[in-house]
Amino acid sequence: MKILAVETSTDACSAALSIDGVITERFELTPKEHTKLILPMIDSLMAEAGLRPQQLDALSFSCGPGSFTGVRIATGVIQGIAFGADLPVVPVSTLAAVAQDYFDHSHTTENIAFTAMDARIGEIFWGVYQKDDVGLAQLIGKEAVILAEDIEFPDVSGVGVGSGWGVYAAELNNRLGNRVLGYEVTYYPRASAIVRLGMRDFNNGLALPVEQAMPVYLRDKVAQTEAERRLNK
Repeated sequence: MKILAVETSTDACSAALSIDGVITERFELTPKEHTKLILPMIDSLMAEAGLRPQQLDALSFSCGPGSFTGVRIATGVIQGIAFGADLPVVPVSTLAAVAQDYFDHSHTTENIAFTAMDARIGEIFWGVYQKDDVGLAQLIGKEAVILAEDIEFPDVSGVGVGSGWGVYAAELNNRLGNRVLGYEVTYYPRASAIVRLGMRDFNNGLALPVEQAMPVYLRDKVAQTEAERRLNK
């Protein structure tokens, strides 16, 4: 099985190629250089493997939440390749990828990640993830864009992960209390995590035709829900 994945939704930019479960990745932490880097990263991976896009089984990308521009870059790149090679696409949550990067590289044995990304204007992108039996991030509850002091969470203990903890640690610690066992801000939604989660979802029948593979903007979803509520009153 061959899957190519890209991730451009934060200050990090990366691409990864999985061939029968063996993952090769290109990764750089370089704000605002994504449009210059992502296509050369993809070309390098494909050339090294001796593959053409038509030989892939699927594509995967970080569909958000994240930087509006960054999410659009990943979406556009993957849509272009998918249309040209007639490939299915597997969208993967950016928050899930942050949690997966933690599960893959942390030296702790904790299997719960309280994942928070800075969403600007006083809010965070929030989701709670549990490591499943094969080591992959599984969402508990729902993702949200929310004030740090208003987060919702299950009655579990875990580690805080992601950039939101670097900005709102006090508010998140106050809200979670003794459920949070520490926090780490240095984990990113790497393409290596996207490709792992993309393989799982592909095998679970969650791949989409390219025209349905769209970004997820949690703020848009919240605004849409509020508008629907007003209409239904």
